Amino acid sequence: MPNKIITGLVVLVLAGIGLFFVYPDISKLNKENPVKTSFMKDREKEWRKSGKTLKIKQRWVPLNRISPYLVKAVLIAEDDKFYQHEGFDFEAIQKAIEKDIKQKKFKFGGSTISQQLAKNLYLSPSKNPLRKLVEAFLTWRLETALSKKRILEIYLNVAEWGDGIYGIEAASLHYYGKPAAGLGPEEAARLASVLPNPRKYNPAGTSRYVENRSRTIYNIMVKRGIVTEDFEINEQAE
Repeated sequence: MPNKIITGLVVLVLAGIGLFFVYPDISKLNKENPVKTSFMKDREKEWRKSGKTLKIKQRWVPLNRISPYLVKAVLIAEDDKFYQHEGFDFEAIQKAIEKDIKQKKFKFGGSTISQQLAKNLYLSPSKNPLRKLVEAFLTWRLETALSKKRILEIYLNVAEWGDGIYGIEAASLHYYGKPAAGLGPEEAARLASVLPNPRKYNPAGTSRYVENRSRTIYNIMVKRGIVTEDFEINEQAE
């Protein structure tokens, strides 16, 4: 009898995972923008439980109306090999696992932008192994169904940038009073720097973490020729 129960549970788990091979309909994201992500719904539940009256702030913008500095800064900060991998950065995953083992913590780090998008759209913030497995299936499907440009566009429009603040347009307006198209390199670096924990860090604040991480991102942008010293001088003069 116990063997039948175990077998039944295994079949149910496999069937549940198998469902994610066909559901949700990811192909529709080629033409349709997601209205509300799983992460947004999860945050709303948190607010209701704690009695908060926050509302989601989000304004969708196409990729060509987002500052190239912001796009580059986010790629540097979150997924520098985005255009080279097919959804998974195995080198980063290996390093994250080695770090977890060393610290005796299991955070499942090393996620790519595609993995983060799969999680944000369809899953919960939970970090259990089963959820990571489902995340892998969904990531593979996103990479198969959508172009890199579209994955990046959706991610930048649904990423969390503060309590109730979703997408780069809402974040740019909230923190800097300007549309995402007008972000300068330093503002872009600061916004990218908080993505690991956007509810803890304020990109416009003065925390040591934001100062150090944004400076690192900015320096990489300068080193790669994304930002020039002439631009920096002209920007400060204005």
